[in-house]
Amino acid sequence: MTVTQLSSFVLVARLGSVSAAARTLDVSESAVSQALAALRTHFGDPLIRRAPGGGMRLTPAGARLLPVASRMVALSADAEAAVRAARGAPDELRIVATSTLAEFVLPSLVEAFASRPGRRTATSFGVVSGNEIRVLVENRLADIALGPRPGASYGRGEPVSEPLFRTQLVVVIGAGAPRPSGPPPQWSWLVDSSGTDPDADSGRLLRRLGVAEDHVWVFPNQAATWAAAAEGAGVAPAPAHLVSPRIRRDELRVLETPATPSDATWHATVLPAELRSPATDAFLHFLHTPAATRIMRAPGVGVPPSRFRPPVHVTLWGA
Repeated sequence: MTVTQLSSFVLVARLGSVSAAARTLDVSESAVSQALAALRTHFGDPLIRRAPGGGMRLTPAGARLLPVASRMVALSADAEAAVRAARGAPDELRIVATSTLAEFVLPSLVEAFASRPGRRTATSFGVVSGNEIRVLVENRLADIALGPRPGASYGRGEPVSEPLFRTQLVVVIGAGAPRPSGPPPQWSWLVDSSGTDPDADSGRLLRRLGVAEDHVWVFPNQAATWAAAAEGAGVAPAPAHLVSPRIRRDELRVLETPATPSDATWHATVLPAELRSPATDAFLHFLHTPAATRIMRAPGVGVPPSRFRPPVHVTLWGA
């Protein structure tokens, strides 16, 4: 039995599918399946079965194993951090964010944080969906997550969320395009991956408006959706302050819907103070500074995000 096998089990149980666990761990689905098979052989129990209506269901033994496995995965992360500190290695900070924040805001935040004087920090960042935030932070696969507040209620020792930035979600269309005919569910909706995420602002908007999948077109990033909307391909959800430069350039205009404009708040989700690393505390403090607020309000050009990979794949050194 290995920590990797336990991590695979925890993520499949928490995220509900082998594919989601594989994407988060940056491994193949077969690797996750093999890890589960090894655990099943070790314990002599299936641990997880496919539910009749889709998704995964824990066996009684799997339900008892899950909290223990979660603690073991967390302790493994603590052990790695302790060894890094003993070797004098830089603090490690793993940041994840939902797609829009990762595209427009997170790279600039990380760069500004790294340029501050203080202890060296090896920082990695990547993209997650809203429903992965709590799981990754709780199981020490990420130190801090930026995006919507996870819907679960929190208890002692579980992740907590702090509001960072308030904006409005609007719907935009090409500046010269006519208003689409029919009600919003019949329009062509252009989204990035957040539009398929039920916990992200765009996903929630489409659900409130009752938009079916066959009226949704998914693009690789938010900037691509706005470019397609400007060309008349459809309408696109957008944070008002991020899309405002394109509106001022007469590329896009705001289209009111029964559900927009609507308020949206970006949160930082972390472990409780007694469980956080000094690097996490430092970054959380930085996020509440005027410098970080200015970046979130006007981050400049977007940076196409990479998929989240738990190992460090972007490293910036503080002064």
